[in-house]
Amino acid sequence: MAKALLEKALADHGMASEIKVDSAGTYALVGQPASEGSIHAMQQRGLDIRDHRAKQISSDLVANADLMLVMEERHRRSIFVTWPNAIAKTLLLSELAGDHADIADPYGGELWEYEKTAEIIEHYIRRGMPLLMQRLHRRDHRE
Repeated sequence: MAKALLEKALADHGMASEIKVDSAGTYALVGQPASEGSIHAMQQRGLDIRDHRAKQISSDLVANADLMLVMEERHRRSIFVTWPNAIAKTLLLSELAGDHADIADPYGGELWEYEKTAEIIEHYIRRGMPLLMQRLHRRDHRE
């Protein structure tokens, strides 16, 4: 959901062609499709994630990333254990918006939990867009 919502926000800011967004998990069920709850929450926003397949974070992804956004502090710690040099480019999504809060994975939950999680992600992306552009040394094309 975060990937789809961030891609949409970047497109809304005229940045879709300049910034590549990817998604990988620290505890991914590799090859699994997006959950029905995630698909539903994104469909409610006009986004189609039915082709999404889970993948595991890798050395190549870490090396090529300018910025890595994680949902939970335990994800950041997991990354640091394997890639300690990634500390400067790994943030909680909430930190973009000036908060320090985990965004719990609704996996296996009710549809309303996926919807609530999508709302939280949207909120942090919206509030965090200025810092995201700053961290990526990009200028928002809407300015």
